[in-house]
Amino acid sequence: MAGSALHRAAGSVAVVATLALALSASPALAAGTAGTASTLAGKVTDDTVTLELRQDGVLHVKETIAFEGSPPTRKLVDRTRYDDGNDRLYQITNFKGDGTLTGDSITLKGSGSATLEYDVKGAVTPLADAQELRWYAVGAWSVPVALAKVTVKGPAQLQNLSCFAGVLSSAIGCTTASPDHTGTTAEFEQQELGPGEVLTVVVGYPTGATKGAPVLERRFELSNAFTLNTVTGGALAGLLVLMLGGLGLLYWMRGRDARVVGHESGSLNAVENGHFAPPDGVRPGQIGTLMDEQADVIDVTATIVDLAVRGFIRIDEQPRQAYDSPDWMLVRMAGAPTNSLLTYERALYDAIFDGRDAVLLSHLQGSFAANLGKVRDALYRDVVTQGWFARRPDTVRTRWTTFGVLFTVAGVLATVALAWFTTYGLLGLALIIAGAAMAVGGQYMPAKTSKGAGALAHTLGFREYLASGDIGGDIPPAQRVELFSRYLPYAVIFDSVERWARVVTSVTGNGQQADNLYWYHGPAEWDLSKFADSMRTFTMTTSGAISSTRQFRSL
Repeated sequence: MAGSALHRAAGSVAVVATLALALSASPALAAGTAGTASTLAGKVTDDTVTLELRQDGVLHVKETIAFEGSPPTRKLVDRTRYDDGNDRLYQITNFKGDGTLTGDSITLKGSGSATLEYDVKGAVTPLADAQELRWYAVGAWSVPVALAKVTVKGPAQLQNLSCFAGVLSSAIGCTTASPDHTGTTAEFEQQELGPGEVLTVVVGYPTGATKGAPVLERRFELSNAFTLNTVTGGALAGLLVLMLGGLGLLYWMRGRDARVVGHESGSLNAVENGHFAPPDGVRPGQIGTLMDEQADVIDVTATIVDLAVRGFIRIDEQPRQAYDSPDWMLVRMAGAPTNSLLTYERALYDAIFDGRDAVLLSHLQGSFAANLGKVRDALYRDVVTQGWFARRPDTVRTRWTTFGVLFTVAGVLATVALAWFTTYGLLGLALIIAGAAMAVGGQYMPAKTSKGAGALAHTLGFREYLASGDIGGDIPPAQRVELFSRYLPYAVIFDSVERWARVVTSVTGNGQQADNLYWYHGPAEWDLSKFADSMRTFTMTTSGAISSTRQFRSL
């Protein structure tokens, strides 16, 4: 019994001793675990750097690194802000040693230690009465640095020295900084740099000690890209002279038109011996192209009306219900002398009928739309054939507009390039402005010949006559309906169609009202009192049908 009790007591003592041993061993185990984690994380135990500044301004670097754990990496400082417009570059060359340089990152090789060697250009700054070497000698490692030591040798006596530790812009001094007994070597030391932190050394030398200078790269900023200076200001002044010269050229080209028009202007009666005689024999479509140098929708509309009043076409207004859209039948007149038509008139005549004798205005699609391009080209050729223009107005406009667009595109590309790489962005803007002015001004570049300017003067005189209200009271009644009908297509061009339609309504061959005109027929229950409204609607509808083909410029 006593033996059993003693045995139990001894067992209890053993258990307690075991627990105590385990507890006493726990701190050591924890320390061992932490040490293992630290080893796995790694650190630089010693980073010793020797900097030699040469007379050509190149800084030669030798660096010996002792480290624990996996090989660490370092981020070199290769760019800093210099001033409002430039970045400072530090160019790394001749890199060799136990590591690889990729971009601005160094990755060490091996285990435990490494030696690196490289050159730095751009670390010297000339000051008013000195030169300053500033280099980020140690740091930006991926792991902590326990001890960093830097020695700086130069070609002249030291004037001053300082150092900073911490983040790149830190103003906190390093652990120690001192010159040696010769006054030509500086020594720096820093303990415990964190990951990513930097030891920056600054050493002053006399002026002219080296030929070093900053390496600058302009930094793009929109505010600097368009700096106004002597070069850009002169370019803008040159642009102003160019634009004024262009305006002078434009005045010379068109001013001669104005001089002839002004000399020959005045109201012009278009009646000779009681018959219609338009000035210079111009047709309505020709007048429209002569006046604004454009083959317009309204020119074609007026030509359709003119073909009707001259007996080539009859316009039959179709009956309609209250909510129906208005429509007209264009009827080919048998026996009409189509050989007497001008080229553009024949092109339009053929486009309307295209082998048929009648067609509704609402059905003028298909071949009509396709052939309107021929009408436009024939109109432009006609004004050249008449001798009113030396070259087709549309060709002149296209040429100037093309040059303007090319100048504008070149200006955009030049502006982007100049603004990105220099401060001369305004030079590119000058090209853009010049190109835009050329493209817009090109619309006014077609110039009439003296003959064309004279025809325009007579045309304007005819317009003045039509607007005067003097419709020729001495014209025999039998001739009035034809004469005033002949005026109507020109009134379409001059935007007075409703007034002249009412004039036509007021007279017939015997001075009495009739139900229809020889060239315009209305539906049942229609008479000439409705002609003005019908004519206004017809011209609007016809212009819309032509405009929808996109072959002519809309007004």
